[in-house]
Amino acid sequence: MQYFDNDYMEGAHPRILQRLMETNLEKTTGYGTDDYCASARKKILDACGCPEGEVYFLVGGTQTNATVIDGVLRSWQGVVAADTGHIAVHEAGAIEFGGHKVLTLPHKDGKLTAQALKAYLSTYWGDATHEHMVEPGMVYISHPTELGTLYTKAELEGLHQICQEYHLPLFVDGARLGYGLVAPGTDVTLEVLAQNCDVFYIGGTKVGALFGEAVVVPRKGLVSHFFSLIKQHGALLAKGRLLGLQFDTLFTDGLYWEISRNAIAMAQKLKEGFRAKGYPFYFESPTNQQFFLMEDSKLAELSKVVSCSFWEKVDATHTAVRFCTSWATKEEDVDALLALI
Repeated sequence: MQYFDNDYMEGAHPRILQRLMETNLEKTTGYGTDDYCASARKKILDACGCPEGEVYFLVGGTQTNATVIDGVLRSWQGVVAADTGHIAVHEAGAIEFGGHKVLTLPHKDGKLTAQALKAYLSTYWGDATHEHMVEPGMVYISHPTELGTLYTKAELEGLHQICQEYHLPLFVDGARLGYGLVAPGTDVTLEVLAQNCDVFYIGGTKVGALFGEAVVVPRKGLVSHFFSLIKQHGALLAKGRLLGLQFDTLFTDGLYWEISRNAIAMAQKLKEGFRAKGYPFYFESPTNQQFFLMEDSKLAELSKVVSCSFWEKVDATHTAVRFCTSWATKEEDVDALLALI
């Protein structure tokens, strides 16, 4: 079988495993208070160009989204997101379970636009009965989006401007951030993110780590008692050094960017191979997620030897599917897939 279901099927980069082995019997303090976490925080903040910011390590993406959103919002508030946003579609109602409504707006290529956000906020605050409604208390986007698309620097600046106008924090889900930072043609960097959002996270689970996400707060003080909130949401690791050491490794000698480039290179090869064989694209993505339309009969045949992700049924005889590459995808695996199709 060839597996292209997602970008977290493999374990961790060998350098991380090596450091975990080398430090396995060391005794360190817990809950992220160790030297490895301190070193990782400094490297991350330096890379983001905000040395006075804050970094917190959490165990996974859903816990991170739920913790940040619950920590920022008041009980009567909700979070604005594109209707294709991860928190609105693929987190099993985790945000609503925490007591906050996801306020969805129509997407454009998977993205939330400044125009749509402005129109929504203007309408909400212009409604004389708005106190009977869920108040928009923050804005959520992901980079890359759920459809593998990317925001531009100008688009982020536009959203940030609207958020500032309405005093709303902008939160960027970066579960696949590495793949967005190295995609061809992008002008979004860690520094751009730090300048244009109030909180974002750098994904480790999907980009070379065994598990874990690094939440960056460029300007201190956004969330009060965030450490306690992380613990309340089951996202605080007692052996915190396991997270710090992984991110310290990823942010040493450019490893995070290096392994992300592999995923993009393999995705581009896969993409061009499918294009050459006449498969139509469901979405055009510059990142490691590639979406194609397949005849159901062909998909049934292919599924005997290739595993990919169902996306949605398009019509009676066609299905949209997603193929993912990762930091660990090998070129021979892509070659084998292209030979099979």
